[in-house]
Amino acid sequence: MNEVVDESRRRLLKNVTLGMVLIPIAGNLTAARAADAPLVAADDPTAKALKYVADASKAADAKPGSKCANCSLYQGAAGSAQGGCLLFPGKSVKSAGWCSSWTAKTS
Repeated sequence: MNEVVDESRRRLLKNVTLGMVLIPIAGNLTAARAADAPLVAADDPTAKALKYVADASKAADAKPGSKCANCSLYQGAAGSAQGGCLLFPGKSVKSAGWCSSWTAKTS
């Protein structure tokens, strides 16, 4: 008994497998580029609108312990001094910084 091999199904499975392998690699490249990105400037319009400060201890509205490093929007690696933020594409924020959009990172 010979089974007919469905080439389109085989091709689909190969592409899905390749995609699953490449997605984490692409994520790491994006994080690396964000870490090398320039810091958000104090006069940046988005930074002003969100009351971003590079030092959370200087933010009047910040809750104790809240800072970019423990925000769900922060894209930097754990323990890094700065990293990307979803609110500031192409720019980095200080991990010790804070803005009014701070949202606790879920564990």
